[in-house]
Amino acid sequence: METARISKLGVPYMHLGTGEPLVLIHGLGEVKEGWEDQFELANQYELIIPDLRGHGKCSKTEGISIKNFALDILGLLMELKIETAHILGLSMGGAVAQEIYRQAPERCRTLLLISSFHYFPKKLKSVLFEPRKELLQQVSYMKEHSDYAARMALYSWNKDTVEKFNKFFQPKPQIFVDSLVACFEVNNLSLLPMVDVPTLIIGGQYDSVLPVWIQAWMHRLIPNSEFIIMRNTGHLAKLEAKDRFNRLLRTFLAKQKAAS
Repeated sequence: METARISKLGVPYMHLGTGEPLVLIHGLGEVKEGWEDQFELANQYELIIPDLRGHGKCSKTEGISIKNFALDILGLLMELKIETAHILGLSMGGAVAQEIYRQAPERCRTLLLISSFHYFPKKLKSVLFEPRKELLQQVSYMKEHSDYAARMALYSWNKDTVEKFNKFFQPKPQIFVDSLVACFEVNNLSLLPMVDVPTLIIGGQYDSVLPVWIQAWMHRLIPNSEFIIMRNTGHLAKLEAKDRFNRLLRTFLAKQKAAS
């Protein structure tokens, strides 16, 4: 596995491959190594894969917010002298990708928003989160709760997929809670209609964490976006159907290169 580096701003990251820069941003409670199945993209792209603040090996724990997650990544891109990049985010990472666009749209060649969200109205919070809020907050404390997280995130229950989930889902109690609160504060209703870079939105057919109608809503808001539902996957298509997932990324990115 690629050895991680640490930026001057204290952001651990992996940097591999050559080609157009592609940033991979993990989700809530995950670590950068969770993109292991996407390392093969390094044969075409320069991959920049950071740990978000407070996650993984990142020792920065103050100021947990979507805004600061984005600032950390923008600082890393500046340090690496990368002027523009494809910005891909999974789940909470997709909200971070949107925030990167808000702060520095000129840095974004494209957006790839995977099983993500843009806004949680009160009714949606009550349906998706309130009944299991306490359990979600306990996920990072006990093994049986991480099993609950796996059942929630995955559609397929083969041994390899479950083992990978447990390997790369490493929530830290307070960081997890603070990040979850930060997710609830996201409101990009006015931002998405202004997005004018090519955007790919992917949802999982059986995603019980962030159902596909949320991504469909994002698709309606973002002009000229593409929306794909991955069949027979849950919240983590990157693990459950890595070959199909990686092909979708390559196809979308190749199309943008051909059009430029």
